[in-house]
Amino acid sequence: MTKLLLTIPCNFGVEAIVNREIKNLGYEIAKTTDGRVDYFGDELAIARSNIGLRTAERVLLKVGEFEAVTFDELFEKTKDLAWGDYIPIDADFPVAKATSLKSVLFSTSDIQAIVKKAVVEKLKLKYKIDRFAETGVRYPIHVFVNKDVFSLYMDTSGDNLHKRGYRKNSNIAPIKETLAAAMLDLTPWHWDRFLIDPMCGSGTITIEAALKGLNIAPGIHRSFGAEIWEFIGKDKWDTAREEFKSQEKRDRQFLVQGYDIDPHALQNARENARLAGVEKYIHFQQRDIRDLQSSEKYGFIVTNPPYGERMEDKTSVQILYKEMSVAMKRLDTWSYSIITSHPEFEWIFGKKADKRRKLYNGMIETTLFQYFGPKPPKRVQEETNKEL
Repeated sequence: MTKLLLTIPCNFGVEAIVNREIKNLGYEIAKTTDGRVDYFGDELAIARSNIGLRTAERVLLKVGEFEAVTFDELFEKTKDLAWGDYIPIDADFPVAKATSLKSVLFSTSDIQAIVKKAVVEKLKLKYKIDRFAETGVRYPIHVFVNKDVFSLYMDTSGDNLHKRGYRKNSNIAPIKETLAAAMLDLTPWHWDRFLIDPMCGSGTITIEAALKGLNIAPGIHRSFGAEIWEFIGKDKWDTAREEFKSQEKRDRQFLVQGYDIDPHALQNARENARLAGVEKYIHFQQRDIRDLQSSEKYGFIVTNPPYGERMEDKTSVQILYKEMSVAMKRLDTWSYSIITSHPEFEWIFGKKADKRRKLYNGMIETTLFQYFGPKPPKRVQEETNKEL
């Protein structure tokens, strides 16, 4: 197998989580920057990373990195890279995406055109032909430029990795699956502890909790762009899927619950849970946040309430946050993690968070406010484990 340099783009604020996930797969971290993690792997690592990473947005194969301040320099240095090691003669190889930050070369359309021309010229030398039909498998090229340093990649994922394949139905402003997974990772929740999302919407947080608790790989049921790339081979993907399947813990009994006031949202949540294969591990129920209660002494609330981004929603969101505060005070031995972009959340909620974590929900800057309840006595934990 070949030693490759892979890059994971991720939501800002979750780089440390991605680091940990990659290390748990057994790979060596090369570099971590804002929103990106580089690591060393091989062809099997491409398959394992796509299928198994919960908080990654994509898995990119880094073809090369260099500094360039002119288009001539960009062309020559791109042409020098080993494109022929990856791209076959009949491939479709668009320069699908370019991003330029604080760089002399800022026109992304020009960058895409120059890179495309350079790759074509390099492949002409390898295959001894003048024209490429590009009728075969797709090998998308991504370009990221930061302060005149060009990083050139091939996108192995296809659809973004937050698209697990289960969320066919969603409500207004759903949380991304990768961000929901990050919230759960930042919460000291374990599969044998109660977890409630009292405003579950289309069920993303509860479904991600079930997948994590059952140790089901998030990409186990979807396909990826590089599954039919020649240099990787189908056998690597089969091996990775078999490995993750063997690690599933479907015999665990679950304590995840999702509530929402909207019956249509709950209908979507139940269908999404069914598509994810975890419907029997989650209990969905129509319930107002004001009616939040539990007979359990200890547990976790993890939720993504409305943010009040639109002016007409601000008053109703403030009322909602006050109702949340009243309801959650009844569960004063529980821990809760609440994500919102509202700048005055703590003041409205009436309590300062024990911990705050800046995260991004798409392009929206948010904060994860965490309130930690007491740890349950050891005897309670042992009895819960025995019951399960």
